[in-house]
Amino acid sequence: MRAETQNSVEAIKKSLALLAQRMDRETAAHRLEEFDAMIEDPNLWNDPARAQKLMRERQQLMDAMGTYDAISRDLNDNVELIELGEMEDDAEVVAEAEQAIAALKEKAAAKELEALLDGEADGNDTFLEINAGAGGTEACDWASMLQRMYVRWAEKAGYKVELQSEEGGAEAGIKSCAYKISGPNAYGWLKSESGVHRLVRISPFGKGTRETSFASVWVYPVVDDNIDIEVNPADIRIDTYRSSGAGGQHVNTTDSAVRITHHPTGIVVTSSEKSQHQNRDIAMKALKSRLYQMELDKRNAAINEAHENKGSAGWGNQIRSYVLQPYQMVKDLRTQHETSDTQGVLDGDLDGFMAATLAMQVSGKSRADAQGED
Repeated sequence: MRAETQNSVEAIKKSLALLAQRMDRETAAHRLEEFDAMIEDPNLWNDPARAQKLMRERQQLMDAMGTYDAISRDLNDNVELIELGEMEDDAEVVAEAEQAIAALKEKAAAKELEALLDGEADGNDTFLEINAGAGGTEACDWASMLQRMYVRWAEKAGYKVELQSEEGGAEAGIKSCAYKISGPNAYGWLKSESGVHRLVRISPFGKGTRETSFASVWVYPVVDDNIDIEVNPADIRIDTYRSSGAGGQHVNTTDSAVRITHHPTGIVVTSSEKSQHQNRDIAMKALKSRLYQMELDKRNAAINEAHENKGSAGWGNQIRSYVLQPYQMVKDLRTQHETSDTQGVLDGDLDGFMAATLAMQVSGKSRADAQGED
């Protein structure tokens, strides 16, 4: 076996070791049996919140076990093929197996990073907010480009995407929008996107000049029903208003939109679905999620520092730069991860940036730290 392929095999084995550790493989089968026994209880769905949580945890365990078994099986099969091909002097079989192992190494590394999503709320659904910053119409257009980018990323990942609110720009794009994104580890993957995003390009609005625009992104977890966040009614103001926007299928023009202002923190959340009752419920959940995020921040110095450094959407606060002119480059200023495939990124190819951030720091552990744990 060639040295390069042997190195790939060793890397896959390290990833498998971390996957086994994260799911506690020795007890996984027993825990799955316990889950199966619990879901056979006819009284389980008397408590829908508990039932849904149980089903989600069971599915996560099944996915983890399936991933480990599939990678382990593919590794063994391809190693055997290489050995067989070398014995029979079949270069074609060896080459195909080596290619398969190289691809498996990338898959195992990605799953390893997912396994590091073990923060308190990493497995939760998430809210994502985008707000245009410095740059006027250019910034509103940039905010709409980010909106499209994240929706495409979420859809490619198989997540459910629900628009919560949207405010159109005066001339183009959007001033702000908010989404709920639902699926396994949605918050864990997206949380690294919180911060200011900077765009440099030739203006598409007839100026012909190079313009710099800013928009801020904020990601915070959806609070599970079993997490009790108390909100004093005296601390909030609830307003209803007519939703406005640039037009289109997402814009509601009735007076059902709801805005909740939390006076002690200054947090403002909105929802503009068709039902005012539904909007109050959505907005209150969003408020509780924001308050929960603040509590997480207090307990996690790294996340807290990142949010404090996010600052206003302008110069000096950006986490990532998207340069379309005079050259093509997207670069994350925290990890130094970069790519010249700017169109791919704007079309939702964000996994490389998210993986780089996870590898650098996930719940206070670097990827190397996680691999080195006993």
